[in-house]
Amino acid sequence: MKVAVVGATGLVGTEMLTVLAARNFPVTELIPVASERSKGKEIEFKGKKYKVVTPSEAIALKPDVALFSAGGDTSKEFAPKFAEAGITVIDNSSAWRMDPTKKLVVPEVNGDVLSAEDKIIANPNCSTIQMVVALKPLHDKYKIKRVVVSTYQSVTGTGVKAVNQLMDERAGKDGEKAYPYQIDLNVIPHIDVFQENGYTKEEMKMILETNKIMRDDSIKVTATTVRIPVMGGHSESLNIEFENDFDLNDVRVALAAQSGCIVVDDPASLQYPMPKDAHGRDEVFVGRIRRDESQPNTLNMWVVADNLRKGAATNAVQVAELLAEKGLI
Repeated sequence: MKVAVVGATGLVGTEMLTVLAARNFPVTELIPVASERSKGKEIEFKGKKYKVVTPSEAIALKPDVALFSAGGDTSKEFAPKFAEAGITVIDNSSAWRMDPTKKLVVPEVNGDVLSAEDKIIANPNCSTIQMVVALKPLHDKYKIKRVVVSTYQSVTGTGVKAVNQLMDERAGKDGEKAYPYQIDLNVIPHIDVFQENGYTKEEMKMILETNKIMRDDSIKVTATTVRIPVMGGHSESLNIEFENDFDLNDVRVALAAQSGCIVVDDPASLQYPMPKDAHGRDEVFVGRIRRDESQPNTLNMWVVADNLRKGAATNAVQVAELLAEKGLI
């Protein structure tokens, strides 16, 4: 299968190449794609070297599938051109997520929505992906009424500039800044731009995308998203109110049975998910599972995943795997 990776030189694009290799996706020819300034640069994949091409050149090479991770503007400009050429696009930007004509897919949650007509498929926001993987089995069993989520998000979610800022600050060096404030030894309760309602765009993504992926607008979601000085993954504190009561053991069984979900929940031996343990892994880790004793039918839990893997690259590759399995690419 001919596979294009658009944004191949970026953090997520590089991770996509790693995931394609690790999962043995049937790549017969790789087409690394980036902007004009990266044209001709060499990318290594499975021991072979490939030259970076521009998006227009990639379309002419007719890949079967194109994994996009080059930002919303690039996606808006080029995804339709790839699609018109008969190439299936799986897009990691926010450009198409809330477009009513496009599917927003997490394979373990709503992979059944994919069809041959889908030529541009949206990959959800990283923090939404890990949350809905954990929510899905519980919604099926107990019906979720409301979710209160607070996130603790890795600097890798912002990109290389943010990683460099953290490392520079840690080393006491001056350098380029990704954030308006120091991130080392600090916490910034601000991800993406503020909206008129006082929420940030990241918070609104989690709210709106959850309803679309879960196919249930009755689920009420409220979010606070926070950047913290860690690398390796995003963490989330979830407070979930259900219509029906639950048994904690049954909750753990349901989560453990969910594809792509690992329960790490043994407070007696200090076992709970942490970003350093999720780093480089494709699964979503869930722990600190306990009843909210302040109101009925309500659960607290802690969810962690590598935001560059399951939160971005892995989910996109899994969508491609599912399309291939269904014979749609």
